[in-house]
Amino acid sequence: MSNAKTVKVTLVKSLIGRLESHKACARGLGLKKINQTVEVLDTPENRGMINKISYLLKSEG
Repeated sequence: MSNAKTVKVTLVKSLIGRLESHKACARGLGLKKINQTVEVLDTPENRGMINKISYLLKSEG
């Protein structure tokens, strides 16, 4: 079942003082704290959120 593609995303910069829509993207990806890493499905929706806040993230996979 778990043959779905995933992407590991790590929050490397603070969300303090960022645009509300960028904070919402981080929350949507499941990121709350700096250096927190989550695995999200590689969907167009998640890709869009990752691209929007790419300057706050480190992603692999």
